[in-house]
Amino acid sequence: MSHQFRTRLIINILYSMLVTCLVEVFLVINLSMLAGYSRKLEWNNALLARIYESDVVIVLGYVLLGIVIFSVTLILLLEKTISYIGRISDAIRSISQGDLNTTVEVVGDDEFSAMAANLNRMVADIRKLMDKEREAERTKNELITNVAHDLRTPLTSIIGYLELLSGKAAPLPGDMQKKYIDIAYSKTRRLEKLIEDLFGFTKLNYGKISMQVSQVDIVKLLSQLLEESYPNFARKSLSYELQSNVTARIINADGNLLARLFDNLINNAIKYGAEGKRVLVKVCSREATVQVSVTNYGYVIPEAELPLIFDKFYRVEQSRSTTTGGTGLGLAIVKNIVEMHGGTISVKSDLNGTEFLVTLKADFDVNKENFGV
Repeated sequence: MSHQFRTRLIINILYSMLVTCLVEVFLVINLSMLAGYSRKLEWNNALLARIYESDVVIVLGYVLLGIVIFSVTLILLLEKTISYIGRISDAIRSISQGDLNTTVEVVGDDEFSAMAANLNRMVADIRKLMDKEREAERTKNELITNVAHDLRTPLTSIIGYLELLSGKAAPLPGDMQKKYIDIAYSKTRRLEKLIEDLFGFTKLNYGKISMQVSQVDIVKLLSQLLEESYPNFARKSLSYELQSNVTARIINADGNLLARLFDNLINNAIKYGAEGKRVLVKVCSREATVQVSVTNYGYVIPEAELPLIFDKFYRVEQSRSTTTGGTGLGLAIVKNIVEMHGGTISVKSDLNGTEFLVTLKADFDVNKENFGV
């Protein structure tokens, strides 16, 4: 029992005792006066005679009447509290039976209103947890469906070309064999990338990767990634440029995760930027943050699709072609890594280009961040 409720209960008891005493005194005085008056007038009334003589039965009657008055007064004073406790009890019973739409109105500012508020908060948390479980189940089913589709397509092609090369049919010319081997190899690499994305996303999404924060030169990292991607740029006849307002910028981050983040963005720009012939990477260093933008000048993402671009398995229509197909997990992985570093990512796309803008904290400390991946 809290101090506040105990104090209020004592006050109610004292108030009930006061009311009882006042009523009892009023009755005793007035009935005694009436009994004395009747005796002077020589009325023959047994009850008044007993009252005058303070008979034991009359005293007991006073006591019982006092108890009744005290009880009724105390119940009336506590009626609202008792009713409120009843509503809380009914709500708990409904919740225990599975009705999570039950809420209790928070009235007053005492332990019972706090109990009602905590009960409402608990129900809201349970609803969120159940919604999260349903979303996890839906995501799992979606994952299975998408993975089955995405893995089956290249695997079917690989099996088909290997059957042709196995010699079960008529022997193939040497140049045809080489062509089929190259196709099977490219399909195998694509299959490898799909599996890599799948495992990478699963580890990131369920917190299976622990961050190894160290000092990273973001300018040097981007320069290395662009150089390593040169063959991909060459295949698409694309040029690239790195612009920075500083020659070097050290930040606290997980270098491997950042490499994966920007590698995904650069490869994404190469996939969809072939028509623009150029990819631009810019670094803007500020006192507390670093902004990195990756811009391509090819395919314009429709405005209606921009809010969905970081969703799991979401792919714009063109990405389902064999040249740009993927799991639809690349940008979801990018967003997860950015959020693990306490940063933000945004995208805009128009005739001036498609720009992904990443903002990272320069002094990121994983122990001080509150993130859920």
